[in-house]
Amino acid sequence: MKPLSELKLKVLDLLKEDARRSPALLATLLGVTADEVSAAITELEEDNVIVKYATVINSGKLDDEKVTALIEVQITPERGRGFEAIAERVYLFPQVKSVYLMSGAYDLLVEVEGRTLKEVASFVSDKLSTLDSVLSTKTHFILKKYKQDGIIFEDPEEDRRLMISP
Repeated sequence: MKPLSELKLKVLDLLKEDARRSPALLATLLGVTADEVSAAITELEEDNVIVKYATVINSGKLDDEKVTALIEVQITPERGRGFEAIAERVYLFPQVKSVYLMSGAYDLLVEVEGRTLKEVASFVSDKLSTLDSVLSTKTHFILKKYKQDGIIFEDPEEDRRLMISP
């Protein structure tokens, strides 16, 4: 894989901040033509560097009571395929939102979403922990998200202390 050009890196940084920015605006911000930006974006999409344009949703503002859990998974790697085979089996479950190979005390970190705590618990006990390579799981339920993808969800509290003058 060849390294990305400086223009493509700058386009990616700006799109990470706001994916709705038009090629014309990006071109203005970067001091290049809109055609250059459009070509860079097309190449990034074709090379699967840009995979999807997604919206970050503050679920705390919705009435939707979904449950999200982070699950630490210890596994035995498969001979010849290592962690890839079990990671693939895990990420194919529709409840699984993300899977990461980790260093440290566990091997995979799995993010799961369900409608209820019981639904997530059933997924862990009936599907995830029963896979042959899985040695153990440890589930952490997310109680509140303060920040995601660089976006702070809560407005900082106003300092209500009284000013003291000497």
